[in-house]
Amino acid sequence: MSQERLAALRMLFEAAQIDGLLVANSQNRRYLSGFTGSAGLLIIDAQRALLISDGRYTVQAAQEASQFETITRTLDESLYSCVGRHIAPIKRLGFEPATLSVADYNALRQALPADVTLVAIGALTEQLRAIKSDEEVAALRQAINITDQALAAVKPMLRPSMLEREVAWELHKAIVEHGGDGLAFEIIVGAGLNSALPHYHAGNAPLGQGQPIVVDFGALYAGYHGDMTRTLVLGQPDAKFDEIYGIVRHALADATNGITANTTGKEADALARDVIEASGYGEYFSHGTGHGVGLQIHEEPRLSRVHNDLLPVGSIFSIEPGIYLPDWGGVRLENLVLLNANGVETLTQSPLDPIIVIEQA
Repeated sequence: MSQERLAALRMLFEAAQIDGLLVANSQNRRYLSGFTGSAGLLIIDAQRALLISDGRYTVQAAQEASQFETITRTLDESLYSCVGRHIAPIKRLGFEPATLSVADYNALRQALPADVTLVAIGALTEQLRAIKSDEEVAALRQAINITDQALAAVKPMLRPSMLEREVAWELHKAIVEHGGDGLAFEIIVGAGLNSALPHYHAGNAPLGQGQPIVVDFGALYAGYHGDMTRTLVLGQPDAKFDEIYGIVRHALADATNGITANTTGKEADALARDVIEASGYGEYFSHGTGHGVGLQIHEEPRLSRVHNDLLPVGSIFSIEPGIYLPDWGGVRLENLVLLNANGVETLTQSPLDPIIVIEQA
């Protein structure tokens, strides 16, 4: 797999006007080499694929990145000094400007020969990562399946006065119990007015009967991130909940049914946003409609007003419309889908029915 990915990456070098690439982003490093350690750099040119790390990872690097030449820096040099020793014959070295800090850039520049030009590149590796291999799809399906199972296990536990953080803890435990490696991100449980905060985190607010409860979470499995949002209600909802929930569910359905292999990120966003705007709540849909998932929880492709590229066939991304009313609460629904030549396959299987029946003691 590494050789296929390296070949695809090298095909992008000419357009980027580079003859070598320094990879510092940890997810890109893992994607290209298989190395999962916390420190290391890749140097890739037309002929070589080098992994530079330190003595903590000598054995691990050799095991995980078997198709790379592994180099262990000495205790007397930095990673960037080691890069400088191995940079020839590269003359135009691409680097990831979104990953390297100014301090890192300066250290790299100082370590390189004067005749090596540093070139800030776009999202070359991220472009490749957007299209998932069969193995990646399988890992994401499992992450999503564990997420579905965790919600199914926890929903019957929910009761009025249960705290948001208690719900989050039960979800965390359920993920691990069903085979997850951990959390894809910090769990969001927003009850009542807190549900109107799109990136709220679980706090000490109690669940209230008849109020919206936004639950956004995901399982981590083999490095890949699940992601799902459901809006729940304990007992019978009021008319306002039914109205807002119905609009958001309609937006989710329209986007899911409308996205094809010829849809751009901007057009996908409009499929959901147009429903909400037509209902008079456009100003309360305050984020993009979706994002790719994989080795990161937010990656390419993006579904938003400013992304005009076609959504790539083989990508897995979220569709997550929402309405957030500060004086009432919020509703968000999110599924992960796989785009294929015939449209999208919905991977998330958790039911959309929001009502949790409260059994009388």
